[in-house]
Amino acid sequence: MKITTQEVGYIAHLARLDFSESEKGKLTTQLNTILMYMEMLNRIDTTRIKPATNAVSLDNVFREDTEQKSTGVKIALADAPDGTMGLFGVPRVLE
Repeated sequence: MKITTQEVGYIAHLARLDFSESEKGKLTTQLNTILMYMEMLNRIDTTRIKPATNAVSLDNVFREDTEQKSTGVKIALADAPDGTMGLFGVPRVLE
């Protein structure tokens, strides 16, 4: 499958890009090279290869969920710039 300079120009127009004729020619060559490699990959027989969902196998990295004692309101608000009535004070977002 070959892509033409006119098609590159049309796609550039749709994307609101402005290329000179030499840039369109360079992009056409580069896109055709990419498409050539894609055609080569499509010729590879993959019928016996199982589909992969990930390039590397991942193991569950979660720790056990164990109950722990809470830090408490006083300690949690100790370094808060504005902690009153047991709440964190934050700057107003909506007026």
